[in-house]
Amino acid sequence: MDTVQIKAYNETFTKIICDPGVAQEISDVFTFFVPGYQFMPAYKSKFWDGKIRLFNPLTCLIYKGLLPYVEKMCHERQYLVDYIDDFSAEEFSLKEANDFVNYIKPSLQPRDYQIEAFTHAVRNKRGLLLSPTASGKSFIIYLLTRYYDKRTLIIVPTTSLVHQLASDFSDYGFDSDTHVHAIYSGQDKGTDRQITISTWQSIYKLPKEYFQKYEVVIGDEAHLFKAKSLTSIMEKLYDCKYRFGFTGTLDGTQTHRLVLEGLFGPVKKVTTTSKLIEEKHLAEFKIKAIVLKYPDEIKKQLIGSTYQDEMDFLVRNTARNNFIKNLAFSLDGNTLLLFQYVEKHGKVLLDLLKSESSNKKIFFVSGEVDGHEREEIRKIVEKEQNAIIVASYGTFSTGVNIRNLHNIIFSSPSKSRIRNLQSIGRGLRKSDTKNSSTLIDIADDLSWKNKNNHTLLHFIERINIYNEEKFPYKIYKVGLKQ
Repeated sequence: MDTVQIKAYNETFTKIICDPGVAQEISDVFTFFVPGYQFMPAYKSKFWDGKIRLFNPLTCLIYKGLLPYVEKMCHERQYLVDYIDDFSAEEFSLKEANDFVNYIKPSLQPRDYQIEAFTHAVRNKRGLLLSPTASGKSFIIYLLTRYYDKRTLIIVPTTSLVHQLASDFSDYGFDSDTHVHAIYSGQDKGTDRQITISTWQSIYKLPKEYFQKYEVVIGDEAHLFKAKSLTSIMEKLYDCKYRFGFTGTLDGTQTHRLVLEGLFGPVKKVTTTSKLIEEKHLAEFKIKAIVLKYPDEIKKQLIGSTYQDEMDFLVRNTARNNFIKNLAFSLDGNTLLLFQYVEKHGKVLLDLLKSESSNKKIFFVSGEVDGHEREEIRKIVEKEQNAIIVASYGTFSTGVNIRNLHNIIFSSPSKSRIRNLQSIGRGLRKSDTKNSSTLIDIADDLSWKNKNNHTLLHFIERINIYNEEKFPYKIYKVGLKQ
């Protein structure tokens, strides 16, 4: 019987010692086609075969977080597994976790699942914590940061989240002004402060020497950690022993999950959105799906259109944009109106909304709006009761915490599981003036005879997501006069 030896290499990779034939087997098991590879320029130009390889049979290195999968494969194929080095978990009890929380006296009382997630992370020294929006993952991050009390790097995807996380830490009772250094575009990369919160874009080009001072790394919104620039950061942190990823959503593909687990560790589901709603931690939530019906002559004109042609038609359609404007004005409470294209849709909707007199305050957020201004808008809306935020998916679909949000409108169709669930999460938080929220999902029926149009198929994908997540929804059909 062949033996597979597992040896420590560094905190990012593990060395596998085995027969070359077995190494090739492991390589085959951990080789996958990247979703959508056939559309990527590198594949089309035959520069790349469309596959990602998580094990190199020449170096015999594999991400440390994938060891449970290696062990499972070996058992299935009846190979003996011999751990040369110690990979055991640390002992840390729920009582010790609660004692620590009582010691630091945060302003919030942790929920049971937050304590369990914190305990799991400390025991395993790494992990990918699947924590849905509004489950309080920033508080779990805070507990880990305070527990380790070491030089810590927290990586986030947007400038807004740099400011928000530092603000959250202050809300929990921490002196962020003294102990937290924020890095985003134009900010100094060097600091002696214990905690660094940075966008990945600001640091991914830095040399590996920069990262050696960090003993703890935390990736917030870790589902974005699939780009090469982000994996390179994690690989430069080769001596960083404690590493934790947090996300509310995975995209459902095996490749995506394994890369993230390799970088951070196995997935641990903290709780679910439906359970949080059931336990009254989140607002009651419903979905109104509005399917806009178009005249036959328009449907005929668009037969055979590409996805981009269809999107161009939709975002430039005056009747559709007026429908969205009237809808936004008709809703009670604060409304987040999400769009995909800044110039040809977001700014058009903004101008339409501003062209009519209304008692609603209107705010606009896109990548052009700097992080400080976005944070100010977020804080203002928390105090408003009848405002409209016109925002791009890229700036406000992920991670932005607005408790006082009553309605969300999807004005641009998307089939992205991550984008849709993260966007929905913006409306799930409760506030003193809000116990329920509504998503209005706008879809477009441009189908002709038995052929469905691109964005209608995306709507069907979204309905599948709503069913999987057990979100209540109703579908309404509305004729759109041109």
